[in-house]
Amino acid sequence: MKNKGRKKKVWEKWLCLDIICIMLILVGFSYKKIEKTTMETENFRKIYQEDNKEKAEETKEEEEGEDMEKEKKKVALTFDDGPHPVYTPQMLDVLKEKGVKATFFLLGEQVEKYPEIVKRMSEEGHLIGNHSYKHEQLSKLSSVQACTQVNRTNELIYSITGEYPEYLRPPFGDWKEHLDCEVNMIEVLWDVDTLDWSSKNKDKIIKKVVTNVEEGDIILMHDSYESTVDAVTEVIDLLQKEGYEFVTVDKLILE
Repeated sequence: MKNKGRKKKVWEKWLCLDIICIMLILVGFSYKKIEKTTMETENFRKIYQEDNKEKAEETKEEEEGEDMEKEKKKVALTFDDGPHPVYTPQMLDVLKEKGVKATFFLLGEQVEKYPEIVKRMSEEGHLIGNHSYKHEQLSKLSSVQACTQVNRTNELIYSITGEYPEYLRPPFGDWKEHLDCEVNMIEVLWDVDTLDWSSKNKDKIIKKVVTNVEEGDIILMHDSYESTVDAVTEVIDLLQKEGYEFVTVDKLILE
């Protein structure tokens, strides 16, 4: 009977040990499962955070790009007295290379001589304006003569481009008021005069622009000199670095 009781106690001890072992195994299994789940959750969290970070950076870059576009200061390059047979094509080459649109105020007598250059201006997206026929001071002419200077040039430009000019820059900035004829055009003067016709010096032209230009300014030049072509190349680079955008005059006047 005593042996039987001892065997029962031994069996009970082993049963308890087995139960404890099973419980430990189950606990260990559960711990590993929890640890695995935790690691998976942590990995998912890291991936999620990295993905969100990338999206946030992309959004920030897009917003900064939009802000830069909004903050760009607009200015207009304008050229009088053309087209010139040599330097106007060179100027058009520079503008095309830089991706810049400009405004050309043309003389009728030059349009007659070089229609192919006027056609190129139009095809490349530049704005073409009227600068009279012979660069005469309109206020000193009779009304009929002044109207003839403007209307004749308009017709010449229309015959090449298929569009009548809407903008007029009177020679010397001197417009004749109260004309008897109908000249329904917008007068365009300037804010920065480079005096390129006087100095014919590239560095002086550049200095005139960069030290005087402000947002919304219209810059006066002439596409009749090699020094102006050279100056424009550098002016574009310098002003673009300062956040300026070059537009045609209608974009400044109408906005």
